[in-house]
Amino acid sequence: MTRTEIERTTRVTDRAAIQGSYVSGTSDTPLLGMTIGDAFDATVARFADREALVSRQQNLRYTWSELRAEVDRCARGLLALGIRKGDRVGIWAPNRAEWAITQFATAKIGAILVNINPAYRLHELEYALNQSGCSALVTAPNFRTTSYLEMLAALCPELERSAPGHLDAHRVPHLRHVIRLGDERTRGMWVWGEVMERAKEVAPEELAARQAEQEFDDPINIQYTSGTTGNPKGATLSHHNILNNGYFVARLQGFTERDRLCIPVPLYHCFGMVMGNLGCMTHGAAMVYPAEAFEPVAVLETVQAERCTALYGVPTMFIAELNVPDFDRYDLTSLRTGVMAGSPCPVEVMRQVIDKMHMGEVEICYGMTETSPVSFQSRLNDPLQKRVATVGQIHPHVEVKVVDAATGQVVPRGEPGELLTRGYSVMLGYWANEEATRAAIDAARWMHTGDLATMDEDGYVNIVGRLKDMVIRGGENVYPREVEEFLYSHPKVADVQVIGLPDAKYGEELMAWVKLKEGQTATAEEMQAFCRGQIATFKIPRYWKFVDAYPMTVTGKIQKFLMRQTSIDELGLHGAANAPTA
Repeated sequence: MTRTEIERTTRVTDRAAIQGSYVSGTSDTPLLGMTIGDAFDATVARFADREALVSRQQNLRYTWSELRAEVDRCARGLLALGIRKGDRVGIWAPNRAEWAITQFATAKIGAILVNINPAYRLHELEYALNQSGCSALVTAPNFRTTSYLEMLAALCPELERSAPGHLDAHRVPHLRHVIRLGDERTRGMWVWGEVMERAKEVAPEELAARQAEQEFDDPINIQYTSGTTGNPKGATLSHHNILNNGYFVARLQGFTERDRLCIPVPLYHCFGMVMGNLGCMTHGAAMVYPAEAFEPVAVLETVQAERCTALYGVPTMFIAELNVPDFDRYDLTSLRTGVMAGSPCPVEVMRQVIDKMHMGEVEICYGMTETSPVSFQSRLNDPLQKRVATVGQIHPHVEVKVVDAATGQVVPRGEPGELLTRGYSVMLGYWANEEATRAAIDAARWMHTGDLATMDEDGYVNIVGRLKDMVIRGGENVYPREVEEFLYSHPKVADVQVIGLPDAKYGEELMAWVKLKEGQTATAEEMQAFCRGQIATFKIPRYWKFVDAYPMTVTGKIQKFLMRQTSIDELGLHGAANAPTA
């Protein structure tokens, strides 16, 4: 695709016709009105002999035609087990070839893939399986130092005396099939190879007939969102939701069949399975997995060895890659583009990625699981300042408005408010949770993101915080992102996260958790002195903590609620935290 074609893909509506902070993404390119299975087959027909998938840690490579053979075998094997349209099939595994094969196979037969976080432990696993009603689970035997088989034995002791496919477990009553990856056998479980072998029991014509029954508005995926309170909610996504979002994310980067995308982000998350797998699939580009989980050295080695043209990651991943001690010895000149998303990106990190990693066309994306996920993306032709300081412009076929959270009124350009999204990308709802769905999606089908944003005159959006993250100190609204950006300019700072803590006098005070560059030392007094005269006094953190790492999810998102609780405990602020308020 030419740069001119990319520029035409999305045109923001004429500014003169826009009232306040509202924008819609028009496009010369229509939405894809097909299922994931049909789109997969169309790609295979076009690019059969081109490389489709590389799993370096498994030493596996597939062309598109070879990958289709594996996907169809898996799909027929699942049919042989009795998996039907609408059945939920969980997958609990790190980044492996079988993950992608299961993703495409379940889409072909209309089974709903339930993504289970590789970091989940026993209680979380039990909740996800039961809340979604999984009848089958594809599982790795272990991940890092955690034994999944031991956890499953504790959750389902009935496996020991069950034949594969006949599990009747008290704690997970819906679950019948457990399919373990690898070649070893575990009592009560199918081995992956056995399921693939059972494909012989189902004719290709039966699979084709099943695939033809699917509609693109059918639910095909459940992803659990990691809330800070209460149980996770299962965002239910359709073929139409995620196929189109992956397609447009890759299209706006100019993807073709010649691109090779390094995917170190987890497949269980939208970043990996939608923006990564589906983005590549819809363009015939190669999916390249450097390791089961993020390892900065493995990423650099993979980009060099596989001549990857694009790289995905959250800011903490790029920071880790840039800080690899022998970073300069890796040849990254094959890179041209990629996406940084998942959490706000420090401007300086973006500049280093462009300058040191040769990613001159790197783009920022913004969104959430419930919107498939991307709503905003920067463009190849955006001015550098727009690319490093905003999340870009509206995605094709999507609407966004910024509203006053109290009144629901659209705010003027430049004023902060809650970001709302509407369009094809908004999820069908939360699985079996109508109350939560109604709370998130209003009567006009606007998805309330909970993010605070500003929109400039050109439609570029900047995320300034979360509604729950905004700190109110003595009546002044403070957005942690603004303070973080300033502190990041300190020459000793590698990363910084700012949170609000309870305070008896001001209501809240700021605290900064600072990660220093290797070999550096600093004090709270030094950091405060750096702030004086540069930012308003009420924005200067009162508390400081120097750390080596942050609590974070497996996707690399900082868990600020855990930072807040830890800080309250360490500083003895329980009295202020529990003080009654009006």
